[in-house]
Amino acid sequence: MSAARTAVRRALLYVPGSSQKMLDKSRGLTADCVAYDLEDSVTINRKAEARSNIRNFLEQPRADGIKECAVRINAVGTGHEADDIEAVCNAPYLDTLVIPKVNSSSDLKWAADFINHKRTFTGPEESAPRQIKILALIESAKAISNLREICETAAQLDGLIFAAEDFALDLSLTRTPSLTEFLYARSAIATACRAHDLPSTIDLVCTSYKGEEGSRVMEEECFGGKGLGFNGKQCIHPDQVAIAQKAFAPSEDEVAWAARVVIADAKADEQGRGAWTLDGKMIDAPVVGKAKRLVSKAEACGFDVSAVKEKWKGQEPE
Repeated sequence: MSAARTAVRRALLYVPGSSQKMLDKSRGLTADCVAYDLEDSVTINRKAEARSNIRNFLEQPRADGIKECAVRINAVGTGHEADDIEAVCNAPYLDTLVIPKVNSSSDLKWAADFINHKRTFTGPEESAPRQIKILALIESAKAISNLREICETAAQLDGLIFAAEDFALDLSLTRTPSLTEFLYARSAIATACRAHDLPSTIDLVCTSYKGEEGSRVMEEECFGGKGLGFNGKQCIHPDQVAIAQKAFAPSEDEVAWAARVVIADAKADEQGRGAWTLDGKMIDAPVVGKAKRLVSKAEACGFDVSAVKEKWKGQEPE
């Protein structure tokens, strides 16, 4: 019953808390993160029911295929946020709270302080309450302007999520297939996460999810987001999860390259060589750093890195 077991969130799937059927069905999923929703997918007259459903659900042991259980509460200022946090924050299998419509540091500070104040659960494997992580949804021009202070507000902040539809509403934008209207906001979010060493930067929802065309669009959006620096994507349908998790994981070729670099660099270091070549390309400290990060991510994504390293154990620096 540990805290979130991985910072890798290649896919974050929303599941409405008002649907017991969908809650139960989610237990059969394989996903880095499932966010049980109390916000947009739940009507006002079913908020209390959804809170009870999710609390009961998070009393049960985590499904083997789900690495992280999150809950998206209602935004600060709606009048629902305190009830949401109180209902779920001491559930034994809750790892993370998703805070929507974070416009300023004050929104996030209130949520973080309230979570810490209400957090009392002590499980059988721990002597003190574990920290609940926070993911903040960035949904407005004001939030983009305040990214630095938002990122510096809460110690348990673990990443940012871009909510394109609300952002488009705020700026009176029309979403297009190219997504160029979101380029500045997406780049700003990805850059802010990197600058503040936040593990997760999670991209916009793909609204296409049906059939081959939906899968094609989803894949294109994943690789587009990856190119901007995002390392995960929000999902609104289970069929999108596998696409996102494959797109945001290292490829087999990338893992092999990274393993070769790490192995050869250790030998180069013994030889006193700060720079060397592999496949005709120079390898120096920044490249080695990238390779080591890839190896770590591959391990978190379930790759058998030991087997890859064994295969390339004879790699020498050129």
